[in-house]
Amino acid sequence: MPKPPDPFHEFVLELLAGAGPILIRRMFGGAGVFTGGLMFALLADDQIYLKADESLRADLTAEGCLPFLYFRAGDSKGVDLGYVALPSSAMDDADEAVAWARRAIRAAQAADAKKPAKQRRSRPG
Repeated sequence: MPKPPDPFHEFVLELLAGAGPILIRRMFGGAGVFTGGLMFALLADDQIYLKADESLRADLTAEGCLPFLYFRAGDSKGVDLGYVALPSSAMDDADEAVAWARRAIRAAQAADAKKPAKQRRSRPG
């Protein structure tokens, strides 16, 4: 039996609708947010974390946003996976959220373009 829709996932789909077609896939206790086959955000603990290049990371950090850290069993330090929280002000403002999301999409596209051809994600359209 499929899991019922997650209310937070439904909220994220609505909030980021202006960024284009997106898809949310559950993974590892959280979820990935994808467009064109690329993951540009992750969802964990009812928080949106955006894929960040240096510029986006600096701007999000200036807004007081923290990185997503993955903690392995027995690891107290955590691993920075390159995602930074969306500012809390954007959680109530779709225009602001979409502007940040578009920057995260560009960061994900740039990171993908740097990969060897075999490792690049196929992107329709």
